[in-house]
Amino acid sequence: MNLLGRWRIVEMPDYTDDYPDMVEPAYILFDDHGSGEFAFGCVTGQIFGGGDTDAVAFQWSGSDEMDEVCGDGWAQLQPNGSLEGQICFHGGDEANFIARREPSSTAC
Repeated sequence: MNLLGRWRIVEMPDYTDDYPDMVEPAYILFDDHGSGEFAFGCVTGQIFGGGDTDAVAFQWSGSDEMDEVCGDGWAQLQPNGSLEGQICFHGGDEANFIARREPSSTAC
């Protein structure tokens, strides 16, 4: 199994329960071109450096409430089929997450 596809972020323990889905349902997506995207709260980002393995480190750039932001992150498949990871802001916060593969998304 690999982490390619769209994952619904179901937990972000460092934020209030309603923050991740503030604008749209929180998600992270890895495609088979080594890139992807994510959205949670008021944050959106484009991922660079994904892959078709069960763990990945990546760089990202995007926006947080219309301000340009960037950083890095990682994601790793867990034995129970969930995806755990962290989205880190350059010089700032770290956003831990747990995600589940969306039913309509299969590994590419």
